[in-house]
Amino acid sequence: MAAVPASAPGGAAPLRIVARVHLMPPQHNAGAEHMLVSMLRPLAERGHDVQVWLSRYGKASEPYDYRGIHVVPLEARLDFSTAVRRADVLLSHLECVPSTAALARGYGKPLGVICHNTHRPTFRDMGAGETALAVYNSTWMAREAELFFAEYPKALRPAVSLIVRPPVFAAEYATKPGKAITLINCNPEKGGRVLETLARRMPEQQFLAVRGAYGEQILPDLPNVEIVEHVDGQQMREQVYARTRVLLMPSSYESWGRAGVEALASGIPVVAHPTPGLCESLGEAGVFVDRTDIDGYEAVLRKLLTPAEYRLAAKRARARSAELDPTVDLAAWCEAVEALVP
Repeated sequence: MAAVPASAPGGAAPLRIVARVHLMPPQHNAGAEHMLVSMLRPLAERGHDVQVWLSRYGKASEPYDYRGIHVVPLEARLDFSTAVRRADVLLSHLECVPSTAALARGYGKPLGVICHNTHRPTFRDMGAGETALAVYNSTWMAREAELFFAEYPKALRPAVSLIVRPPVFAAEYATKPGKAITLINCNPEKGGRVLETLARRMPEQQFLAVRGAYGEQILPDLPNVEIVEHVDGQQMREQVYARTRVLLMPSSYESWGRAGVEALASGIPVVAHPTPGLCESLGEAGVFVDRTDIDGYEAVLRKLLTPAEYRLAAKRARARSAELDPTVDLAAWCEAVEALVP
């Protein structure tokens, strides 16, 4: 893990931080949830009491710890209202923002909202005056938020905003790349049909199709495609990246693209559709091809499979991974959360 703040600042009393979200790893592994985990870990390391309460039924029936974070499933039937009353800070994201904002207003608690996309509800759900801290996962998202809130009265906008790029601790993902061309989350929007078409065109090449956390999965029944079942984030290095030579990200929408940054840690080239988020996250390390240009994807992949081109792409990938070290972002995040309580 990269260096993160290790102790509470100035001997300050630890905070009770309660997050309300719909699902969590290890049962549900998506970019939003792993961004949340990687942001809560340094808060726990600074000595704060960090809890995550789930709003949907899942597979776990008892509270459990995940990477130092205490997770309370809905099935545990414990008293969430008491946790809110005792909390110093509330956090939320995605579908749980409206209900958590209502609780923050009712109990007089500061609310932090982590924003994972630029869809209208993401911003609209914050525009009621309860959000003390808004966290955007990219510069382009922050700019979109500025445009959205320009029409709102100042009193209804988030009090403070911060950019925290989805933190990836490179040492937890870095490995020796494998031989396969991989797609993580094979729903149509992420590029499931692109993978299937490429696998039919390149029968001599091994492909990995990793079942995602959401969406209808397109998992080709082809001899050169291996299906990898849904993977806990802690196992991605061994089960996915150690077997991957090139990562595909032909997504129709990505506000950032955490999987691509995880791959960069191993020097794995990423071939992606040029969404604003992927252009920002991958930078000069990205190889961008429009998702409708299957000929272009095939040509780029065949070129990358040659040793000389692969070495150059891998070098760019590792350099971009180093640029995305999350230490500074996480320090600013922890300080912003701590500043919510006088």
